[in-house]
Amino acid sequence: MSDDVPVTAPAVALVTGAAGGIGAAVARVLARSGAALVLLDRDEPGLHRTAGALRAGGHRALAIPCDVRRSTDVEEAVARAEDEAGALTALAHVAGSLRPGGALDVTDAEWEETLAVNATGTVNVCRAVGRRMAARGGGAIVAVSSNAARLPRTGMAAYAASKAAATRYVMCLGLELAPLGVRCNVVSPGSTDTAMQRDLLPDPVTGTETVLRGDPATFRLGIPLGRLADPADVAEGVGFLLSDAARHITLTDLLVDGGASLRD
Repeated sequence: MSDDVPVTAPAVALVTGAAGGIGAAVARVLARSGAALVLLDRDEPGLHRTAGALRAGGHRALAIPCDVRRSTDVEEAVARAEDEAGALTALAHVAGSLRPGGALDVTDAEWEETLAVNATGTVNVCRAVGRRMAARGGGAIVAVSSNAARLPRTGMAAYAASKAAATRYVMCLGLELAPLGVRCNVVSPGSTDTAMQRDLLPDPVTGTETVLRGDPATFRLGIPLGRLADPADVAEGVGFLLSDAARHITLTDLLVDGGASLRD
């Protein structure tokens, strides 16, 4: 890239799942780079904590409670975002849900909830924002998926399936929107030090060691870098893909998993 290409922040960025974890970290990265933020989450107390902390630091942050499972709620939230903050130029879709369970043991309710948040939620949000970006002829979308979309995991069938669906949807969306000037990419974390990850570990010490070293009994590889990701590690990848520095990158699935997927 030539030296005369500025690396600028997205002017107005929408972040879903902003109440905590990776979503809150993405909001902080984008705020640091100067973006005006619109934050969505169904966890209202957590959402307002994130927005309040950002505003206390001098950043612009509008909090809109929203359940991404409901397309009407999403459409209303996106319309309000543009009315109050301006035209959206970036979307970081981070909202997600994980309910561990075996492939034969997952209940109808667990399956439907997981797909509703992780797959349908991705469609609802990316569709509402993508339509507006396409009409204006520009924008950038990044959805946070998971390396579980690529790798089979014991006890994570519904989650892996939902993330695979979300990833493929975003890639198809990106193919269709590229001629209209809208870039669509995916960031796929591995094990990340969040509340969701900690809920998976029966013991925080031995459980983390198993994740790092691998577990032959469950056919799980370890993490070559020998550490869990910090939410900021994932957020930096999202921030890069939303910035002008990534202006020629679309249809990419960026793994942020410490090498756990062993991809060539």
